[in-house]
Amino acid sequence: MKKSEVELLAPVGSFDSLQAAINAGADAIYFGVEQLNMRTRSAQAFFLSDIKKVSDICRKKKVKAFITLNTVMYEHDMQLLHTILKEVKKAKIDAVIASDFSVISYCNEHSIPLHISTQANVSNIESVKFFSSYADVIVLARELTLKQVEQITNEIKRKRIKGPSGELVRIEIFVHGALCMAVSGKCYISLHTQNASANRGACVQNCRRPYIVKDGETGEELMIDNEYIMSPKDLCTIDILDHVLDSGVDVLKIEGRTKGADYVQVVTKCYREAIDAVKNGTYSAQKIDQWKGELDKVYNRGFWEGYYLGRKLGEWTSHPGSAATEKKIYIGKGSKYYPKIGIGEFVIESGSLKTGDTLMVTGPKCGMVKEKMEILVVNGLKSIEASKGDKITFPFATKVTPADKLYKIVEASNA
Repeated sequence: MKKSEVELLAPVGSFDSLQAAINAGADAIYFGVEQLNMRTRSAQAFFLSDIKKVSDICRKKKVKAFITLNTVMYEHDMQLLHTILKEVKKAKIDAVIASDFSVISYCNEHSIPLHISTQANVSNIESVKFFSSYADVIVLARELTLKQVEQITNEIKRKRIKGPSGELVRIEIFVHGALCMAVSGKCYISLHTQNASANRGACVQNCRRPYIVKDGETGEELMIDNEYIMSPKDLCTIDILDHVLDSGVDVLKIEGRTKGADYVQVVTKCYREAIDAVKNGTYSAQKIDQWKGELDKVYNRGFWEGYYLGRKLGEWTSHPGSAATEKKIYIGKGSKYYPKIGIGEFVIESGSLKTGDTLMVTGPKCGMVKEKMEILVVNGLKSIEASKGDKITFPFATKVTPADKLYKIVEASNA
């Protein structure tokens, strides 16, 4: 199994996370623009003018770039949709990810490569055959077992089902990240309660809240204890990745376009290493424990393996928010760079730090860099502490600008 045979697809919601994905060894990235993607409310989407820049960066690094246009499309979206797709073709984005037939039709008419989104809920070989007329890659429904996935991949090979490129249709599945209680993400609770459609990227995440059950006859109320019964734990397959790859899938997709560069870099790096370990025969329980320890440090709601092993019910989180073992605390931003000596300068805007603290920098050039400060240089002199208004300097590999954010990393219990 060569790296090129199984593609690792990372989520990108900013130029910081784009660089982080590249740093971590992603084969491809996916991103959204304007309001026609499923993370409109919760992520700072790229703008139309960013499409070419994203494409250029990826092409230079030999990383594929896919754009998500996977919302339900209304009539008033058509003008923006066509404008985006014209720019996509002009910028030579590698493919569009979509499920709405307006997008599928336009891409087909204008020879724009297409991937079918999980929103299409493809769960059988007949659906694969249907969409193969339009797309070279199909993202399967998230509720399938690995056995069902393998049946589909085997049938593609047996029946020689090919996409528009003339190559066999490739199958993509999610391997890590947030899950939704709804079937492949098609949820209507937010629309019903807030007129904010999840299928338009505007979900208000009603499912992440605690709920009270009320007896309609007696009026007795019970608080659902210990579990957020509509909020599933995050998907994590790193400890069954050998079985995932044995199912014959071609693309492993990480969820997380709303997450920071730290999440993207850590998760992508762990799965890059795991894929390569399966390939070279070094995949082991010890390495799995190490990877899970790293995954625990970044945003998560607890982990389970999804429906891949045949679970009939999901595992529900026992708390709101993240269960990450580490927290990042914003303390400042980049202020200056000294290229001849490779030193970056950062100004402290909030809080303080001491010798021995672990710092993290995120930015469009560096992606994510994490380092323990064994030596602290404050305002040009060695010191044991820095506070608001101080400037700290330390070796840094890329140019530092005010777009670079400086964080202090602490254990979650100390945050």
